[in-house]
Amino acid sequence: MSDLMIIGMVAGIVVFVVVVELAAAVLPVLIVVTLVPPEERHGLAECLAAADSSRRLRVWRALRAAVVNRRRERRQR
Repeated sequence: MSDLMIIGMVAGIVVFVVVVELAAAVLPVLIVVTLVPPEERHGLAECLAAADSSRRLRVWRALRAAVVNRRRERRQR
């Protein structure tokens, strides 16, 4: 393999990883903005923050906690 091909492959892998990380960071925000009514966004944000103590958002665990919280609120009404 030539040096140029190796550099191209490494650059492609780096770009792919960066794009995947950006998508993982943007996906929760897009879900909240598009699917959650404005009056419920603050409560969901608090629930997501409480469910995730690490720096990186763990989307599925946080969304499951939000769904459980919302179902619990609906039962209390």
